[in-house]
Order: sequence, then structure tokens, then C-alpha cells
Amino acid sequence: MELTAFAWTNSISPTFHFPQNFTSTRRCRGVRIWCVNGNIDIVDSKKADEMTVSITGATGFIGKRLVQKLHADNHRVRVLTRSRSKAQTIFPAKDFPGIVIAEESEWRDCIRGSAAVVNLAGLPISTRWSAEIKKEIKESRIRVTSKVVNLINNAQVELRPRVLISATAVGYYGSSETQVFDEHSPSGRDYLAEVCREWEATALKVNGNIRVALIRIGVVLGKDGGALAKMIPLFNVFAGGPLGSGKQWFSWIHVDDLVNLIYEALSNPSYKGVINGTAPNPVRLSEMCDHLGSVLGRPSWLPVPDIALKAVLGEGACVVLEGQKVLPTRAKELGFPFKYPYVKDALKAIIS
Repeated sequence: MELTAFAWTNSISPTFHFPQNFTSTRRCRGVRIWCVNGNIDIVDSKKADEMTVSITGATGFIGKRLVQKLHADNHRVRVLTRSRSKAQTIFPAKDFPGIVIAEESEWRDCIRGSAAVVNLAGLPISTRWSAEIKKEIKESRIRVTSKVVNLINNAQVELRPRVLISATAVGYYGSSETQVFDEHSPSGRDYLAEVCREWEATALKVNGNIRVALIRIGVVLGKDGGALAKMIPLFNVFAGGPLGSGKQWFSWIHVDDLVNLIYEALSNPSYKGVINGTAPNPVRLSEMCDHLGSVLGRPSWLPVPDIALKAVLGEGACVVLEGQKVLPTRAKELGFPFKYPYVKDALKAIIS
């Protein structure tokens, strides 16, 4: 008699299917059983779950946290950068063994063979705008996205990534104190909306067989970067308060939730198309400042007038003086579990 059939019911324990008339004996000649060691199977399964991910903008506020999470979970990370020295400072080899740091001339080889590419690169917009800066803000996003897309499209089919996750922003919707925006809302007509439209259109030029997720990111809250890094010092010297009228909507997200959203999109095929990267409960900016003052133990009574912001940021002041109420409808439909749905809880976690 010869036994040749078996099946796995899970990654640990094999279940053997014996013929009905098979009886176990102490010695059974002619019986041939292929047995796979359980420990080896666990290792092989773990390796199958590992991804190779190439990331632009990896040295930025969001990118750093994403790299840390992927590395901690034993995924292979390729940092696509324009400054190897800067990336090596942020990701020293002793703390991040195995991470590949690649300058632009090496991006092609990194992208080929990656399971996914995450595109987060772009010049920060929270600065004083001039005609030259506005041009650079747009071109920094379009140029890098176009390069990534071309490298993917020009790769051999079997070496192309399966997914492209490309950042965009809630600036796509324009600003309003009364409207509510979700992923189906039309684009606005201002400068930032124009930047986002072109940014997204460039990402969508990738080969049609690649799954694309466009994450429209709101104001990202975290201790070591983003909006809070500029607001906390003001509150600490008792100079914090609403910016402008305080009535503008503040569509925010905790950096951990945003990183987890991107992380989930890497492997979950349901995450495709436009997904708003915002928390489910946007607030008016005055409420946000009240919560921040409360958490810091500082007053939030001194408003920063429009004219002061415009003196510092010029046209760029519109980023904070105008706002939009953006809901993460698609993320909620997908069942994404927000760890911080309320801004007060997010601020407590960040400041503690």
C-alpha cells in the first residue's frame, strides 16, 4: 500500500488523509509518507508574508514612521532618497540593519523586484509662498511621481510592483466653512487643488495592472513634526490660540493612524482608488486649539490675527486660514480601525 495524499489545514499542523481501510501497524512496508517539519513551515510562511517596499519621502515626518513600522515587522525596506548622507543619519545601519538606501541613479534597481512602492515625496507647503516656491511645490511632487511611474512602467512585467500608494492631500477639495467633502466630492479651484489634481493624474499613469491607492492626507498630528511641532512652542510661551477666525474646519489625523492606513493598503487588495487620510471627526480650529491648550495646561485665548499670518506666510497662509471638513468615508467602509478618532485623545497620546 502507498500513501501519497496529505493536506495542510493551517501553517502549523498537517492533516493526513488516509484511505478508509488503512490500519496502523508497528511496521508498515511500502508506506511512503512525506512529512514537512512544522518549524520550517512556520518560517516559510513568515517569509511569504514579508514584503519588499520602496519608499520616496522616507526621511520625512510620515515616511520615517512608516519605515520604522515596516522594519520592525521584518519587511525589506528600500529608501529612495536624493541625499544618501541624510538618510544614513536618520536610518543608521546599527539601528536599521538590512535597509537599502538608494540615490536617484539607483531607484530603478530598487523599484524592480519590490512588491510595493510608497510615494510620499514633496516640498513642504507650510512656508512663505512666492511664484518660485509655488512652482517648486508643484514640480517637486510631479517630478518624483512621474519618475516613479516611469520606472514601474518600464520594468519587466514580472519585476513590477503589485501596488503603488501615492500621497496626495485634502487640498484637492478646496476650502469651505459649510461644505462636507468625501472621496466623491469634486475638486476645488484654487492653487492647492490644482497641485493635487496634477499630482494624482501623474500617479494614475502607472500601468493598469498595478493597484493604485491615492491617500488624500489631512493635517497630520505627531510630536516630532507636522503642524504640532510649530504650534506647541507658541502654547508653551502662552502665545497659543486660534489662527484667524478659528471657525475654519481642521481635518486632521494622528500620524500612527495614517501610517497604519498606508501599511494596510500595502497588502489589502480592497484598498484602491482615492482614500481620505483623515480622522472621522474633524473639528473647528478653535476647538482644536482649546484641546491643545487644555492638554498642555496653557491658555488658548490669544488668537493669531490673519494679518500676522499673512505677514509671515504670505499667500501660504491660506493653508491655515482656510479649511475643509473632510470625512474618511472610504476608510470606514473598508473597516479601517482608527486608534484615535477624536482629537482630544490624539493630543493626549502625543503630548504625554
